[in-house]
Amino acid sequence: MQEQHRRFYSHHLGQDIDMLVFGTWGYPVVIFPTSGGHDNEARDFKLIEAARPLVEAGRVKLFCIDSIDQHSWYAKHLHPAIRVSNHVLYDQFLSDELVPMLQRECNVDKIGVSGCSFGGYQALNFAFRHPNQVAHLFTMGAAFDIRQFVDGYHDDNVYFNNPPEYLPGAHSEHFHWMNIILGTAEHDFCKESTFEIARILSAKGIRYTLDVKPFGNHDWPVWREMFPQYLNTI
Repeated sequence: MQEQHRRFYSHHLGQDIDMLVFGTWGYPVVIFPTSGGHDNEARDFKLIEAARPLVEAGRVKLFCIDSIDQHSWYAKHLHPAIRVSNHVLYDQFLSDELVPMLQRECNVDKIGVSGCSFGGYQALNFAFRHPNQVAHLFTMGAAFDIRQFVDGYHDDNVYFNNPPEYLPGAHSEHFHWMNIILGTAEHDFCKESTFEIARILSAKGIRYTLDVKPFGNHDWPVWREMFPQYLNTI
């Protein structure tokens, strides 16, 4: 399985971003890391290895992107308004810089996004903010209400990056074309948050799959089981 490290400059962020790429061709799927994680996390915790057969068969090409959590949601030294505005810059980097690059490289109109735990929030939030760019959404063990990260602060940026708040009123024909899988486990402490998103999607008539693994918890062994199953739906 081919592995490639890339570092490129983001004009929105004003800094270099690291990314690990696995595979030579296939449908592009971006993997967001967990809280404060980096581009090497999915490889180091064997999530990529779990998907090896699909990567080597040319079914998918995996792009593990770095986070900027230390400058956004987890930057407790910054005012909450700055934390969320930094996340908005990251969102603009993804939409305006990363996705167009992957569209050209892989010759696709839309991409897939995925993530475990906080990476699942990142994937879902990006997918529903930019549904015209995303065809496949896979979350694993994720929680989606980001108000816990802003110390009671609230503005439009918080609202429009908090899926439980904005999703009920959001509308796009692209929502109904998306392949959505919400993964959780019986003993995952984030399970109720996943159920909440499922209820919102049901109320909006948006098709999705809710996958609850029995006896599992909030940890990598469960996510390694989920990930190749979800990729196989592409």
